[in-house]
Amino acid sequence: MSQQPLPPAAERVGETVVHRRYVPYSHAHYAGNLVDGAWSLGLFGDVATEMCIRTDGDEGLFASYSDVQFRGPVRAGDVVEVRCRLVRAGSRSREMEFELLVVARGAATADDPGASHLLAEPLVVTTARGTVVVPPRPAG
Repeated sequence: MSQQPLPPAAERVGETVVHRRYVPYSHAHYAGNLVDGAWSLGLFGDVATEMCIRTDGDEGLFASYSDVQFRGPVRAGDVVEVRCRLVRAGSRSREMEFELLVVARGAATADDPGASHLLAEPLVVTTARGTVVVPPRPAG
């Protein structure tokens, strides 16, 4: 099975990768079932990896964050959406913007421990900008 050559990453600026996942109660780290902020950064690494595979056929390596903002809580029982948008492509660097949104929130009670609800508007809880590096493309 042969693969189609990838277009230059610069032609992919604006491309977006989206993941969704449930936040298990085993991830709660603080009172009130709060999840630590580092968990969000791990999710940003996951979507950045997919972006690099799409643009370069390589997982890439995270080099740095230029901005991280924790704007609201992530709690066990939430359903989150992680978004990554390619904003700049250099010869080996890829700059990306990230957002973590809560799209559903657990609403457990003693009488209904599995209660949850979709949010009318997703909550933006973490944002960041980061740079990933990829290996040079082979000549030819």
